[in-house]
Amino acid sequence: MSVPVDLREQLAALGGPFQPETIATMNDYKVQVVRVQGEFVWHKHAATDDFFLVLDGHLTIQLRDGDVELGPGQLYVVPAGVEHCPRSDGADVLLIEPIGTVNTGDPD
Repeated sequence: MSVPVDLREQLAALGGPFQPETIATMNDYKVQVVRVQGEFVWHKHAATDDFFLVLDGHLTIQLRDGDVELGPGQLYVVPAGVEHCPRSDGADVLLIEPIGTVNTGDPD
């Protein structure tokens, strides 16, 4: 990477909600930004944790045993194998996950 990444520019260029864009890679990980608007799908990742950092807005990560509420500057890691469903009235989120991870989770 030869130039800094401007998160504001990357967020402004997003195509729409739930369309993550990779803005950097680090070792075997991708760093993505995504806009969450509405409710995503219930899913899980059997082999990897799921990292969420809220940049703007508020995000609810629904878990089967209760919700996690996040605001700007807060992060949460969903452990591998835990079913979850992000939802928001509007939030910009930074994700970090292994390259090749599918955002809708692992097939059953």
